[in-house]
Amino acid sequence: MSDENILFSDKFDGQLDSSWSWLRENPSCRRIQNGGLEIRVEPGVADTVKNALLRPAPDRSEGTYAIEVTVTNHTPPTQQYEQAGITWYHDGKPVFKEVKELIDGGFYIIPGRKPMPTKSVRLRLIVTADTWEAQYRPEGETDFQTADTGQLPPPGNDQVSIQCYNGPEEEHHWIRFEDFCIKQKTNVHP
Repeated sequence: MSDENILFSDKFDGQLDSSWSWLRENPSCRRIQNGGLEIRVEPGVADTVKNALLRPAPDRSEGTYAIEVTVTNHTPPTQQYEQAGITWYHDGKPVFKEVKELIDGGFYIIPGRKPMPTKSVRLRLIVTADTWEAQYRPEGETDFQTADTGQLPPPGNDQVSIQCYNGPEEEHHWIRFEDFCIKQKTNVHP
């Protein structure tokens, strides 16, 4: 798109970019193969998640940014609140998530609780100095839809993460992440 500049991109095609870091790393439950990063959905919640992949976020005081990643369930989720997607960290704490999540037997984009019937979805988190907009594009569609909008704390010590959690203890469920990128929007309309 002409109104966006790609600031960072990782195709997960062999090894991770050196700007990434792992939070509660569990190397036996992650792999890079066939142009994607695959992570086993382990038990845990937002503040105990394993194998969260973090990187510095852009300085939101300098513009509007879009963070995108494609999320695909290799294994159909079976556990309530099993999820995968993007998490925003501020001062080392998770403050916002945009995920595909299993809730009461159905799949939804959270926030907004928008039904998500496809196996794969492109998530897009748009951030400004004080706001977020969670967008998604189901597999096979061409346009992004907005799930919800809200407020972020003032910019400072921000990180963005791709992660999955609330997996079952005994089963091996895998999530695939593809085509992660951060774009600066250059032609923003109110």
